[in-house]
Amino acid sequence: MTGLTPGLLLRAYAAGVFPMAEHQDDAELFWVDPERRGVIPLDAFHIPRKLKRTLKRGVFEIRVDTVFDEVVEACAEPSPGRETTWINNAIRQAYGMLHQLGHAHSVETWRDGELVGGLYGVSLAGAFFGESMFSRTTDASKVALVHLVERLRAGGFQLLDAQFMTDHLARFGAVEVSRAAYHRLLKEALKIEADFYSLDSASGSTSEPPSPSSETAS
Repeated sequence: MTGLTPGLLLRAYAAGVFPMAEHQDDAELFWVDPERRGVIPLDAFHIPRKLKRTLKRGVFEIRVDTVFDEVVEACAEPSPGRETTWINNAIRQAYGMLHQLGHAHSVETWRDGELVGGLYGVSLAGAFFGESMFSRTTDASKVALVHLVERLRAGGFQLLDAQFMTDHLARFGAVEVSRAAYHRLLKEALKIEADFYSLDSASGSTSEPPSPSSETAS
């Protein structure tokens, strides 16, 4: 598959599918529509006790959309137990363009001025599609996930798509639903007008959305 454009990506997400590569050096992509889908219910999100203590200590600084490309690159890096990833060059470029159009976002955890964890995903109407996360120190990606949920709740989002169910996500209240059930949830979420940045307005945060692009999604 070639010609991965922002417009094509948005149409794919609206249809419930997303692209992947076999590995990071593979130039080819394929579309995925899992039979079973991982979903994190925003109204039933669970924060483990140990993580609550980390949050209370405030050891991380949260930033949003300040180094989107760096977050994607970090998610593509090999790590213990994950020697290769599905994020190839075509995906990095296409999601970078989607970010410039305001539909792809990064939530970043920083410590002592260094990027130590985070996640990125795609927002469309009232749905957020989590793509990948990374952590260079204990709890860094988990803290980013907690902030993401807070942000989505504040912005009126209805669906947080985690793609595939894992034991790790189950600790946060994630559930697995059938393809048909997921598509029903997605259909309802796409009717919602949500705002990824409403939390910043409410808190007076200095986080800013990407600069508007003169391009249109095509």
